[in-house]
Amino acid sequence: MSPKDNRDNLMTGGEIPAMALTDAIVRLIPGVLGDDGSSMHDSFASGTDSLLEGPVYTRPAEFEGLNVPEVLLSGDHAKVEAWRRKQSIKRTEERRPDLLRDWPPGD
Repeated sequence: MSPKDNRDNLMTGGEIPAMALTDAIVRLIPGVLGDDGSSMHDSFASGTDSLLEGPVYTRPAEFEGLNVPEVLLSGDHAKVEAWRRKQSIKRTEERRPDLLRDWPPGD
Protein backbone atom coordinates (compact mmCIF):
# COMPACT_ATOMS: atom_id res chain seq x y z
CA MET A 1 0.00 0.00 0.00
CA SER A 2 1.35 3.46 -0.81
CA PRO A 3 0.27 6.94 0.29
CA LYS A 4 -1.76 9.09 -2.07
CA ASP A 5 -1.93 12.82 -2.46
CA ASN A 6 -2.91 15.20 -5.24
CA ARG A 7 0.32 17.16 -5.29
CA ASP A 8 2.19 17.25 -8.59
CA ASN A 9 -0.16 14.83 -10.35
CA LEU A 10 -1.72 15.15 -13.77
CA MET A 11 -5.48 14.67 -13.92
CA THR A 12 -7.75 14.10 -16.90
CA GLY A 13 -10.02 16.85 -15.64
CA GLY A 14 -10.86 18.95 -12.63
CA GLU A 15 -13.41 16.58 -11.12
CA ILE A 16 -11.07 14.66 -8.82
CA PRO A 17 -9.28 17.73 -7.40
CA ALA A 18 -12.70 19.40 -6.99
CA MET A 19 -13.95 16.40 -5.00
CA ALA A 20 -10.84 16.47 -2.79
CA LEU A 21 -11.29 20.18 -2.13
CA THR A 22 -15.02 19.72 -1.46
CA ASP A 23 -14.29 16.91 0.99
CA ALA A 24 -11.67 19.02 2.80
CA ILE A 25 -14.19 21.84 3.24
CA VAL A 26 -17.32 19.80 3.98
CA ARG A 27 -15.63 17.83 6.77
CA LEU A 28 -15.31 21.10 8.70
CA ILE A 29 -19.10 21.59 8.80
CA PRO A 30 -20.50 20.61 12.22
CA GLY A 31 -22.35 17.29 12.10
CA VAL A 32 -20.69 15.99 8.93
CA LEU A 33 -18.19 13.82 10.83
CA GLY A 34 -19.38 11.33 13.41
CA ASP A 35 -17.48 13.28 16.09
CA ASP A 36 -17.21 17.03 15.62
CA GLY A 37 -13.83 16.97 17.41
CA SER A 38 -12.30 14.62 14.83
CA SER A 39 -11.19 17.40 12.48
CA MET A 40 -9.30 19.06 15.33
CA HIS A 41 -6.75 16.24 15.15
CA ASP A 42 -6.20 16.36 11.39
CA SER A 43 -2.81 17.28 9.97
CA PHE A 44 -2.72 21.06 9.50
CA ALA A 45 -5.74 21.67 11.76
CA SER A 46 -5.61 25.04 13.47
CA GLY A 47 -3.71 24.72 16.74
CA THR A 48 -1.77 21.60 15.72
CA ASP A 49 1.98 21.56 15.26
CA SER A 50 1.77 20.97 11.47
CA LEU A 51 3.10 17.42 11.56
CA LEU A 52 1.60 14.79 9.32
CA GLU A 53 -0.58 12.21 10.98
CA GLY A 54 1.13 8.92 11.68
CA PRO A 55 -0.20 5.52 10.61
CA VAL A 56 -3.70 4.50 11.68
CA TYR A 57 -4.64 0.90 12.45
CA THR A 58 -7.95 -0.88 12.89
CA ARG A 59 -9.12 -4.42 13.51
CA PRO A 60 -8.22 -7.19 13.06
CA ALA A 61 -4.90 -6.98 14.91
CA GLU A 62 -3.32 -9.11 12.14
CA PHE A 63 -4.21 -8.82 8.47
CA GLU A 64 -2.44 -10.53 5.58
CA GLY A 65 0.68 -11.01 7.67
CA LEU A 66 0.77 -7.41 8.89
CA ASN A 67 0.40 -6.79 12.62
CA VAL A 68 -0.75 -3.82 14.64
CA PRO A 69 2.21 -2.64 16.77
CA GLU A 70 2.02 -4.14 20.27
CA VAL A 71 2.14 -0.73 21.94
CA LEU A 72 -1.23 0.12 20.37
CA LEU A 73 -2.75 -2.99 21.91
CA SER A 74 -1.17 -2.39 25.33
CA GLY A 75 -3.83 -0.10 26.79
CA ASP A 76 -1.09 2.24 28.06
CA HIS A 77 -2.37 5.60 26.85
CA ALA A 78 0.87 7.46 27.55
CA LYS A 79 2.91 4.93 25.56
CA VAL A 80 0.37 4.96 22.74
CA GLU A 81 0.52 8.77 22.54
CA ALA A 82 4.35 8.73 22.60
CA TRP A 83 4.36 6.12 19.81
CA ARG A 84 1.92 8.18 17.72
CA ARG A 85 4.01 11.31 18.21
CA LYS A 86 7.20 9.50 17.14
CA GLN A 87 5.47 8.05 14.06
CA SER A 88 4.07 11.48 13.17
CA ILE A 89 7.54 13.04 13.25
CA LYS A 90 8.98 10.10 11.27
CA ARG A 91 6.27 10.36 8.58
CA THR A 92 6.76 14.12 8.31
CA GLU A 93 10.53 13.69 7.94
CA GLU A 94 10.02 11.10 5.17
CA ARG A 95 7.23 12.78 3.20
CA ARG A 96 7.28 16.50 3.96
CA PRO A 97 10.64 17.51 5.46
CA ASP A 98 9.85 21.10 4.44
CA LEU A 99 7.30 21.20 7.27
CA LEU A 100 10.08 20.70 9.81
CA ARG A 101 12.08 23.79 8.83
CA ASP A 102 10.36 25.95 11.42
CA TRP A 103 9.45 23.16 13.80
CA PRO A 104 8.62 23.03 16.58
CA PRO A 105 6.33 26.06 16.29
CA GLY A 106 7.25 29.00 18.45
CA ASP A 107 10.99 28.29 18.58
